[in-house]
Amino acid sequence: MGLLAALLWGGTDFLVGLNARAVGVKRAVYFGQALGFLIMTLLLVIFPALLLKSLDASLSAWLLGIAAALFTVSGALALSNAFALGKAAIVAPLVTSYGVVTTLLSWATGEHISLVQLGCIGLCVIGVVLSSIHKDNGVPHNSSNHSIAYAMLAATLYGTSFWLQGRYTLPALGPITMLWLGYLVGLCVLVVMVLKIKDGLKIPPLKNCATLTGASLMNLGGFSAFSWGAMAGSVSVVTVISTLSGGIAAILGFVFFKERLSALQVLGVVLVLVGAVVLHIAH
Repeated sequence: MGLLAALLWGGTDFLVGLNARAVGVKRAVYFGQALGFLIMTLLLVIFPALLLKSLDASLSAWLLGIAAALFTVSGALALSNAFALGKAAIVAPLVTSYGVVTTLLSWATGEHISLVQLGCIGLCVIGVVLSSIHKDNGVPHNSSNHSIAYAMLAATLYGTSFWLQGRYTLPALGPITMLWLGYLVGLCVLVVMVLKIKDGLKIPPLKNCATLTGASLMNLGGFSAFSWGAMAGSVSVVTVISTLSGGIAAILGFVFFKERLSALQVLGVVLVLVGAVVLHIAH
């Protein structure tokens, strides 16, 4: 299940860049959120007990769930910007450093942090610095720098959201209701943004609909595989394997777009992935 989640999330990351470049960042995220919301609403209609159970949760759990959802949709916008501007081979592994943010927030709120975890955080930081050193004639210097900045912003927002969900909302609301709430909040935010764009709500061309649908379904499939694997086996093992999604997206970028990296960038990407994986094992 962890490997399936990694494959699906890696494919999602790869398609996110295509969608952002084809229909625009905000529209791409909006259509993905809309499809996800429809699917999750259908699930709750078929299994109403899931929603009824979560209604017993406190108001604070729902409010924190909304806050986590806002971080998630902001992260999705930042991630789409990153993929639209830069290489999947750099952006995807950098985003996997969200585990660093989650760990630091856990430590800041009283959780013990080991020397191994501190070492992993240091590895990720070094990896990020090395990944940003480039001599690329194909991509403007500013675009590459902006893509790295957006990738780190996405990692920060996702890491904060996962920390909020893991600590406060998932135990109270459950994964299905939390996903539904996330899509609902994201949809409300993005409708306001997309309405300001000319023909923002217009259905994209058929070829773009295929990649938009694919990205949304892969994202949902990745989360489902991750949840199933975590419930059936070891959370740490599933998390570690799912972190390979960054590497898979990087490989797809190389295969389809011939995205080449310098030796320093490859070292940086490897350090980020190794740091993220060991951090999950040590957590």
